[in-house]
Amino acid sequence: MDDCCAPAAPSKNREQEKAPEKHTPWWRDRSVLIPAASGLILLIGLALEWLDLTSSTITLTLFWISLLLGGSQFVPNSIRWLLTSGKLSIGLLMTISAIGAVLLGYLEEAAALAFLYSIAEALEDRAMNKATSGLSSLLAIIPSTATVVSSCGSARTVAIEKLAVGDILRLSAGERLATDGVIKTGHSALDVSAIAGESIPIEVGPGDTVLAGSINTNGSLEIEATANGTDNSLTTVVELVKQAQHEKGERARIADRMAKPLVPGVLVLALLVGVIGSLFGDPDVWIQRALVVLVAASPCALGISVPVTVVSAIGAASKLGVIIKSGAAFERLGDIKHLALDKTGTLTRNHPTVAEVLTTQDLSRADVLNWAAALESHSTHPLATAITSAAPQLPDAQEVIESPGQGMSGVIGAMTISVGSPRWLSPGSLTEEVAVLEQQGMTVVIVHQDGNCVGAIGVRDELRPETPEVIQILSAQGIGTTMLTGDNVRTANTLARQAGIHDVRAQLRPEDKATAVAGLAERGPVAMVGDGINDTPALATADVGIAMGTAGSDAAIESADVAFIGDDLRLIPRVLEHARKGKRIINQNIILSLAIILILLPLAITGVLGLAAVVLIHELAEVVVIANGLRASRSASA
Repeated sequence: MDDCCAPAAPSKNREQEKAPEKHTPWWRDRSVLIPAASGLILLIGLALEWLDLTSSTITLTLFWISLLLGGSQFVPNSIRWLLTSGKLSIGLLMTISAIGAVLLGYLEEAAALAFLYSIAEALEDRAMNKATSGLSSLLAIIPSTATVVSSCGSARTVAIEKLAVGDILRLSAGERLATDGVIKTGHSALDVSAIAGESIPIEVGPGDTVLAGSINTNGSLEIEATANGTDNSLTTVVELVKQAQHEKGERARIADRMAKPLVPGVLVLALLVGVIGSLFGDPDVWIQRALVVLVAASPCALGISVPVTVVSAIGAASKLGVIIKSGAAFERLGDIKHLALDKTGTLTRNHPTVAEVLTTQDLSRADVLNWAAALESHSTHPLATAITSAAPQLPDAQEVIESPGQGMSGVIGAMTISVGSPRWLSPGSLTEEVAVLEQQGMTVVIVHQDGNCVGAIGVRDELRPETPEVIQILSAQGIGTTMLTGDNVRTANTLARQAGIHDVRAQLRPEDKATAVAGLAERGPVAMVGDGINDTPALATADVGIAMGTAGSDAAIESADVAFIGDDLRLIPRVLEHARKGKRIINQNIILSLAIILILLPLAITGVLGLAAVVLIHELAEVVVIANGLRASRSASA
């Protein structure tokens, strides 16, 4: 925690923050219903008093009930916080202010103060609640067991806790790897999107390094474990997220930071006014002035207006499909100077598509696509979907044979057709053109007819159409951008040029992304935008983590401070501008609230204003700052 921060007394919600709990609707949330009941009873009492419809005893009883209900939400916690930590909180000052108002005979003002502060605390707590139960989803992708092959060739199932370095693991098609390793035998394509951010499965063979959590898409592999089952690349991701979340969770809110110097200062000032004044004047007069000073210096407006502004801004953002999980995150969001963006699924569609088709002889583009699709329709390889979707027709293929990690062959009519990678099938006369496609970051599939190369298909995960526009807007706003990706350098550089991003970091593992974000943060506040499990350490390390889309991993969404329900990148500059406007409103309210205190204090000390006038001015000030705070609900669409 920052040395300058004095936290408010923890509410019930904050005390339970570490325990995952289901979201409770506001109409069933006691922390909201009790302050609401306090306000309703207060209004009834004021109405009865104004209309003179009942005895003063009844109205006083209503005021007392309102006061006790509102005070029950912060008085016990403020006192407990003082006794357990020895620190003063803004809640304690509100408690003393309410007591002072009661002692001076202003019961309804005390009740109003208790209601306003308690309802503001309840609203802010609801806006700041986080779901903190998501780290388990990181480990959930690792299977609980693995198949270990002995030296004599027999296989047995072993719990991952018992896996050791050097064990030989057998990984069948569709299975997920339990720990890191090196391939000993077999060829296949691995889906590593959850680990390295690679949108297109990578071809692997003997000698290639593979990571825990990778999915074998076809064939069978034997892998020598290079890490045990409980200490691998994926468990490292979990520890990084835990560490970053713990460090970030220590920060306090704006209003709390103002409380440390303000609360003891007000108490000392009131005491000095009462004691010194009594030595040179009438004790009754100066004790009364001391209590007026206490009320005058009470940060009611400060304690209410800041959370109201934050809640209003968060509510407005939610209408855009942006969930800001805490007031502290909103505060930091308004300070962001640099944006780190994951490539796959964030800047790109995360949906491989056919980007180019090359042909030889007199064949048409459609012929090459149709023949390739006829074979790929029998495959479970993720590239197959891109090719079959692009083909105009789907001819019937017979005698289809798939060679894991290499390609497929079959018979269409009287022709023998083969498709596969350039490492398996020769590009022939298309060699130079295929090299160009690969330099552009495409994965190339070669098509053979009766043993001769007749075409090549380039598949690529394309940029979202709005990406270049968003990067331009961010640049105009003075926000720098960096691409962080697990993809290869060629693909990353190609897409970065198209997007207008000049700072590119490629072939990064999750821990590398977190390190890169930490380095960027040395220049100023940085936000990380991502959507996969591999992004979670970087999301947690950044000043603000932004998770894209409901299709993103649960771990990424839970590790982030901000979550986008949709996946429109144009929301990013809009939300950043919204946060900056909200931050300006917060600053205005802080200045106005402190100015009210500075103006009222000398007037209260000199006796120019009595308690009734001080309370009235405080109420008017609260109305002004709250109204100003509510403007944040409109700034998202402004």
